[in-house]
Amino acid sequence: MKDTFFVVGPTAVGKTALAIELAEKFDAEIVNADAFQVYRGLDVLTAKPDAEAQRRVRHHLLGQIPLSETMSAAIFRELACGALADIHLRKKNAIVVGGSGLYLKGITHGFDQVPPPDPKLRDELSALPLKELAERLQKLSPKLAARTDLRNPRRLVRAMEIASASMVVPKASILAADVVRGLRSATAASACGVLLLRDRADLYQRINDRVNAMFRAGVEKEVRVLPEVGPTADSALGLEEIRALIAGQISREECIGKIQQATRRYAKRQLTWFRHQTSFPPLNLTPFSHREAVRAITQMFHRAQE
Repeated sequence: MKDTFFVVGPTAVGKTALAIELAEKFDAEIVNADAFQVYRGLDVLTAKPDAEAQRRVRHHLLGQIPLSETMSAAIFRELACGALADIHLRKKNAIVVGGSGLYLKGITHGFDQVPPPDPKLRDELSALPLKELAERLQKLSPKLAARTDLRNPRRLVRAMEIASASMVVPKASILAADVVRGLRSATAASACGVLLLRDRADLYQRINDRVNAMFRAGVEKEVRVLPEVGPTADSALGLEEIRALIAGQISREECIGKIQQATRRYAKRQLTWFRHQTSFPPLNLTPFSHREAVRAITQMFHRAQE
């Protein structure tokens, strides 16, 4: 039986470079769990692994979905389970890499059975102020409100749909072992993984450097020639700001600063989510060289297999 390992953490922490080397050591293939790298296009904006990285290790769910398609954590779960089953049937290990918490939770836990979207209700809810939506949700379902990002309009509207339908039910059954053989357990509490961290100043500097590198790599040109973009891909970090730059509404310097700030805030939310929703052992990369980090994670994975 082969195994599935998780390498998770905030944006720009250094997941990709480590995962590539770990995959080579463990005879593994990588399953992407980044909500926007799953799309075909936006390679520069989403900091996708480059051609050399993809040549070294086979990747799954990377650049697979057209930008026009709507994606969700539930859809991702089905795709990821299929990829993991395929990997293990070929007697390979799998390393799930990403920072999109709900996508990762879809693999380890599954999701509640919830009603389908209601377009009419969604239109009505979308017209309401964010504060009013949050207050309504807290009255209708305090438990659901506690699990919802009340500052995210899309998630808040969806939570209101679920609460209004009064169809929230207990968690669906966990993934069967014969479907995703690599999961040593179906819960994040016992799945084998590592939560990568860095000192705040270190992480924020890496974020700032990444955004600068993104502009040097031609992200403006990438955004200018985008085909039709659906509602999910349209929320990719930095896309709104770069469009404003292209439209002449803000300067290049302002654009870079806004994206850096938004990305730092996003990383902070990611860290909060991982600390509350997973029990993967943390590893602060700041004191380590790349080689030392690979060695430390390798030892963690070996211990988990014993």
